[in-house]
Amino acid sequence: MSLPVSLPVDEPAAPGTDPRAALHHLAVETADLDNCVAWYTEFFGGTAAWTLDSFSDLTRARLPGITRLTEVVAAGTRFHVFTRAADYTPPRPDTFQFQHVCIAVATAEELRDWRERWERLHTSGRFAFVRPEPPTEIVVDADGVSSFYLYDVNGLEYEFTHVPAEAEGR
Repeated sequence: MSLPVSLPVDEPAAPGTDPRAALHHLAVETADLDNCVAWYTEFFGGTAAWTLDSFSDLTRARLPGITRLTEVVAAGTRFHVFTRAADYTPPRPDTFQFQHVCIAVATAEELRDWRERWERLHTSGRFAFVRPEPPTEIVVDADGVSSFYLYDVNGLEYEFTHVPAEAEGR
């Protein structure tokens, strides 16, 4: 299965052109670091690269109460999974956050594989899910684009999509 979230940056932008950027990591806050790291490692087929429990002043200012952070690396994508002190009060649930992250896959078959992987891990009973809702069905729109949605162990939403025209251009 491919997970082409990171975009390569081959060379600096030429003067007078728009700068290019690439996704470095997705930061995922969780109340249960061990559960979340285990799920991200198994679901995305990654490895826990490193863990921190000491942070810069800037990090502590941006993420008050941060206690631990583990980087999970999967298919060239980094997930920075972190937790905060028990006395940290998170923002209200209606605070604006990302609605979802969309991950492109190369084939429609890979969509089915990702959906089945989520179901296997959920039914294994090894992970605690904040929103144990099953993934949506895979839908195909009029342009042949296939997609489905799922929630991670924290209730964060991911979309997985296959765009045939993009796959042909690879």
